[in-house]
Amino acid sequence: MASEYSPGLQGVVAAVSGISDIDVERSVLTYRGYDVHVLAEQASFEEVAFLVLNGELPNRDQLANFCAAIAEGRCVPAAVYDALRSFPKEAHPMDILRAGVSLLALHDPDRTDHSAEANMRKAIRLIGQIGALVPNGYRIVVQGEPPVQPDSSISHAGNILYMLTGQRPDPLAEHVINGSLILYMEHGLNASTFASRVVVSTLSDLYSGTIAAIGALKGPLHGGANEAAMELLLDVGTPDRAREYIREALAAKKKVMGFGHREYKHSDSRAGVMKEFGKRVCEQKGDWKWFEIAEAIEQEMWEAKKLFPNLDFPSAWTYYLLGLPIPLYTPLFAASRTVGWSAHMIEQLSANRIIRPTSLYNGPAPREFVPLSDR
Repeated sequence: MASEYSPGLQGVVAAVSGISDIDVERSVLTYRGYDVHVLAEQASFEEVAFLVLNGELPNRDQLANFCAAIAEGRCVPAAVYDALRSFPKEAHPMDILRAGVSLLALHDPDRTDHSAEANMRKAIRLIGQIGALVPNGYRIVVQGEPPVQPDSSISHAGNILYMLTGQRPDPLAEHVINGSLILYMEHGLNASTFASRVVVSTLSDLYSGTIAAIGALKGPLHGGANEAAMELLLDVGTPDRAREYIREALAAKKKVMGFGHREYKHSDSRAGVMKEFGKRVCEQKGDWKWFEIAEAIEQEMWEAKKLFPNLDFPSAWTYYLLGLPIPLYTPLFAASRTVGWSAHMIEQLSANRIIRPTSLYNGPAPREFVPLSDR
C-alpha cells in the first residue's frame, strides 16, 4: 500500500501513453513524435486529429475520408438544438456544451456498441459535433439566433468561425484558429484528460468521459484560465498601467491567471507559437494595444516571480482581436481537446484496468458508537 502522499498527484505516474510527450528541459511538446510547433504552422487541424487518434499522419485518401466523417458529425440532430432553446440565456457556454454533449449521447447511432471500431466512430463524430455545438450553442442560447448549418467545403477551424458569425472566415483568422486548435489539442495527463480516462476505466462510454472532461476543463485553474487572462487584460486597460497593476496584484497575493505551468520548468513553448500568431493579427488590424499590455505584464511577472506565460495568455488577447466572445474561449479549448480526450479514452480501453487510487486516512481513531439517548 502507498505510504506517501503527493498533493495533486504531482509526480505520480498514472498511465503509460504513446500519444504525446513533454520534454520539460527543452520545453518541447510532441504529438506521436511530431513537434507541435511544426504541426501548428504547417498542418491542418484534421491532419493532426487523425495523427493523434491513429498514430500516423494520413495520406490524401485517408484525410479525405476523415474530413468527410468529421463533416458528417457537424450535422447535429435538430432535437438537440431544439432542447438548447429551453436553456437560460445567462448559461455559460461550458454549461451549454456539457448539457449538449449529454443530449448528443442519446442520439448516437453507436450508443449501445462499445467495440473499438464503434468508439473510433464516436470519437470522430464527437469532434465534428462539438465543433458545431460550441458556436451554435452560443448563437441559440446566448444570442437567441438560429443555428448556422456547417459548410463541408470549409475546414474545421473555418467552420467554427463560419457558424459563429454566418460569414466565411478571413484566411488569416482561419489559419490562426487552426493553429490554436492544434496547440490546445493534446497535453498529456492533464486534469480533464485524467478525468476522462477515470470514467471510461469503469467501462462507461466515451460521451460520459467527455462530459467529465468538460466539467474539469471548465475550472479556472485548467481551461478557464484563458477567459480569466482576458478579463485581467481588460481590467489593466492600457500598457502604461500594466506593471503597477501586476505589482499591486502580487502584493495583495492575487493569482495572475495565464502564467506558469506544472509541466514546464523554463517556458511553455506553445505560448511562443501562439504569440507569433497573435502578432500577425495585430499587424493585419493595425492594433498593437493588447500585445503591448501583455508584453508589459509578461516582463513584470518574470522579473517579480520568474513566471512565464502559458498558452492561455497569448490565446486570450489573440482571440479578443479576432472578435471572439470571451465566454467562448474555454469551449474552443474543449472543441480542440476533444481529440486528445478521445485518443486517451481509446488508449485506456485498449488495455483497461479500473483507475482506483488509494488514500491515506487522517480521521479519528476507532471509537465506540453512543446511542442517541445518551448523547
